[in-house]
Amino acid sequence: MIKIISKGCPIILISIDLYINHKFNKIKKTAMRKLIVFNHVTLDGYFAGANGDFSWARMGNDDAEYQAWVTENSQGDSQFLFGRVTYDLMSGYWPTPMANQHDPIVAQRMNAAPKIVFSTTLNEALWNNTKLVKGNLIEEIGKMKESPGPAMLIFGSGTIIAQLAPHNLIDEYQMVIDPVALGKGKTMFEGMQQMLNLKLAKSRIFNNGKIFLSFEA
Repeated sequence: MIKIISKGCPIILISIDLYINHKFNKIKKTAMRKLIVFNHVTLDGYFAGANGDFSWARMGNDDAEYQAWVTENSQGDSQFLFGRVTYDLMSGYWPTPMANQHDPIVAQRMNAAPKIVFSTTLNEALWNNTKLVKGNLIEEIGKMKESPGPAMLIFGSGTIIAQLAPHNLIDEYQMVIDPVALGKGKTMFEGMQQMLNLKLAKSRIFNNGKIFLSFEA
């Protein structure tokens, strides 16, 4: 059992191209859709540096065992959910020639996958297959969980996570702990005003020092 208490309101910036590393891709469509969080985390609990840097999450990616796990878990369908800041970052990169050159498989999946951005300030969402939702976050997520469709996945978007977690709307928290420490940065639970109890469901240690942890709410 793990207990997390945090305060504040961060903007989480993470490397979406690492999403293929994770078990959420194998989740099947169910009557009640699952909502899953995935993020890379440093040893001192940060998802991004104070300036938004997440290059540290790429360290050790050339490890054969880790890459085999990435490949094994790269299949499946999911709907991606973003806050405005994370959406701006992702939509500004994945549709570009640079993304297609460096990460062609991930770029293809990210551009084709169904996506939702929650924002009260955006007027339109131009990224392919993206829907803009301006309604109440808690109510909208509740409706989505009860509607048919694939599992839903949140990357980054710490302000969204901190709002949804106290309402028990997130089913699973997946993390890859990277063997680095930043000293300062941004965390996904900042702004939450109550304790969150989680149960460890899965874990795996890789030769490159990364540790995969999956917690159920």
